[in-house]
Amino acid sequence: MKEIATENFQRICEAYEILSDENKRLIYDIYGMEGLTSGLELGPKLNKVEELKEELERLRQRKEQEKALAHFRPSGTILASLSLPQFLEGDGIMRGMAMSSEVQSQLSKNSILAFGGNLEVNDDSGGGAASVVLRHQLSSVSSIEFIASAGLRALVGIQTTRHLSSHSTATMAVAMSLRDGSINLSNNWTRQISETTNGNLLLGIESSISVGWQKKDERMSAAGELKIGTSSFGASAHYTHRFSKKSHGRIQGRLGSTALELEVGGGRKISEFSTIRMLYSVGIQGIFWKFELHRAGQKLVVPILLSRHFSSFFATGAFIIPASVYFLLKKFILKPYYLKREKQKALENMEKTSAQVQEAKAAAQKAQQLLQNVANRKRNKQLEIGGLIITKAVYGARKALTKLGETGESSDELASQVLDVTLPLNFLVNDSGRLKLHEGVKKSGIMGFCDSCPGEPKQLYVEYTYGGNRYEVLVDDYEELFIPQEAHRI
Repeated sequence: MKEIATENFQRICEAYEILSDENKRLIYDIYGMEGLTSGLELGPKLNKVEELKEELERLRQRKEQEKALAHFRPSGTILASLSLPQFLEGDGIMRGMAMSSEVQSQLSKNSILAFGGNLEVNDDSGGGAASVVLRHQLSSVSSIEFIASAGLRALVGIQTTRHLSSHSTATMAVAMSLRDGSINLSNNWTRQISETTNGNLLLGIESSISVGWQKKDERMSAAGELKIGTSSFGASAHYTHRFSKKSHGRIQGRLGSTALELEVGGGRKISEFSTIRMLYSVGIQGIFWKFELHRAGQKLVVPILLSRHFSSFFATGAFIIPASVYFLLKKFILKPYYLKREKQKALENMEKTSAQVQEAKAAAQKAQQLLQNVANRKRNKQLEIGGLIITKAVYGARKALTKLGETGESSDELASQVLDVTLPLNFLVNDSGRLKLHEGVKKSGIMGFCDSCPGEPKQLYVEYTYGGNRYEVLVDDYEELFIPQEAHRI
């Protein structure tokens, strides 16, 4: 009965959240669930049916644009290579430039057409190529690709891939060069050895065998590969650590018959779609600074050659100087700017939704009054038997709860972003002295709760006693809450 009960509980919470809100109920009466899921519940309060229709039409147009983009996905890279030694010698700072672009179009449910090209200029030479690939999914386990390219590597080919099992994949490809008419055949087998390890065997012009490893969690990702070929060998590894949702650090190394390089750096997300990275690289090709800007599927890369020869003194200075500059920029310019911008956005959102929030809080207070008698009776019963008693419960913006926990002081601004929900949680304690809020259910839909900060990530903080001991727990908005638990004990 658990799955059925969870499903019905979610439906009841959703129905209560809609019917207890006049704005949402009006949207539902006119357009049903489509109007609510389109995002109208997060917008400003609309007083007239005409305004409601106009807003829904705008949201529909936006969704149509997003749908069109999903069927037409462009991506590209621009590489502008600079050289400091060349500039000091009087030959200009531009070392070379390259550009590549690809567009994927979803022709049907099982077919994708991708076409792209690349251009490269280095000193007095250059070249380019264009390619077209048609991918078709034959079944749930097999696919086929038709390939054609013109330019430096003019060829036509066909490639087919099949999943031999849940852990094994085989790929066979044949290609014919349009320059000399030569035909090349290659076979590639991939095997998932464990949850984090895989093996690969390639037979072709450059046959090789490789073993790869990768691991990923919320705070870090790491990967490594060892590859041995008929004419080359190599090993590579990288480690990325996420300091926050917006910033990360990265270290990467490559060693082999054609490469010896160590790269250190980091990046920061500057907007919803944009990320900047600053990297420092030292290897057999020289000492580099590298700047990257990623936006959606586009990428701008600017590597700057500082020295062609390795010098420990120069390498150390080239690493320390930009790292110090970045640290100072981040601490005194970037961080204050982004904090100010985020605060401004939060204030604008609060002003825009203040009327909606006040109504929601008033409705929550009325609901808590309805629950008060039963909640107090349940609390007194638990007091008599030393059972579960909720002593403090606060639901609201994650940032507000974090500040309250750090300082212990409550300002008017912080108080407006949270709601005391001690009484509703005491009401939800069952006769066995247990309380459970199901995973995947938005807590603002629970009777006596409300969304006091629309658009902001929310959490629920609970302090409770059980058997004479004190406990506390903090959970996210959609996370399951089950108390009491020994892990929560203070």
